[in-house]
Amino acid sequence: MNDLDIAAVRAYLRGLQDRIVTTMQAEDGKPFVSDGWTRPAGGRLEGDGLSRLVEEGHLLERGGCNFSHVKGAAMPPSATAHRPELAGAPFEALGVSLVFHPRNPHVPTVHMNVRMFAALPAGRAPVAWFGGGMDLTPYYGVEEDAAHFHRTCRDALAPFGAGLYPRFKTWCDEYFFLKHRNEPRGVGGVFFDDFAELGFERSFAMTRAVGDAFLDAYLPIVRRRRDTPYGERERDFQAYRRGRYVEFNLVFDRGTLFGLQSGGRTESILMSMPPLVKWRYDWHPAEGTPEAKLYGDFLRPREWAEWKPA
Repeated sequence: MNDLDIAAVRAYLRGLQDRIVTTMQAEDGKPFVSDGWTRPAGGRLEGDGLSRLVEEGHLLERGGCNFSHVKGAAMPPSATAHRPELAGAPFEALGVSLVFHPRNPHVPTVHMNVRMFAALPAGRAPVAWFGGGMDLTPYYGVEEDAAHFHRTCRDALAPFGAGLYPRFKTWCDEYFFLKHRNEPRGVGGVFFDDFAELGFERSFAMTRAVGDAFLDAYLPIVRRRRDTPYGERERDFQAYRRGRYVEFNLVFDRGTLFGLQSGGRTESILMSMPPLVKWRYDWHPAEGTPEAKLYGDFLRPREWAEWKPA
């Protein structure tokens, strides 16, 4: 499978979505809603997708896991920023993207995405590349959780080269950074984009390894923290920090921008938004509080995979 095989990518992504949703439904106890959609030929985009969503669940206050496969006549600007020679080429884009916003503030928000773009320029060979990753956004950080998440990412990438995890970890730290706030969105994870350097078959295998590692990275954290007691103070801080999530997704996120610029399905694109959010003017946590610990100990780049208990 050294040549472009879009059907194989699609089959993997559909299976990944089903595995993740089935598992998270069992953890939450509330079924996800399924919302299939199609875009017929002749419009700006054609294709299909399946949005899976839970709201007001026991574990997840809001969570979505989307599959989409779209085709268009010309690549949008966000997809050709680093490949100007492909501007205007027909394309196919398919992927699975999820964001889970737990109810308990001691359970981190998580994001994961794996995707492929294929540009199909007239008279030239197709050009395909992969992207994705996963990142963790705690409200009350725990070193053990951040280390587990990063080690799972590191181990998933190890068979494809020792240099990939540190490279993708740094890329994640730099990408999920709110420049206007001068702060990271969370404790990171791994991120990659425009990736094809291993050839189609191995690049696809690496992308599968990332997608397959998601449940191993996240579920142990969920199970350790979901019953931790909390009150209004913790919920209030959670809502405040969720505002950073909204700011990043609407200002910087390439996937959100691609979806909106290409005429994608707005409800599915904005499924990543948390249900309850607060903003305050120039607020800072009091020194010595658990909220201040998040800023001092967690919202800075660290070599989490190397962390050891004191």
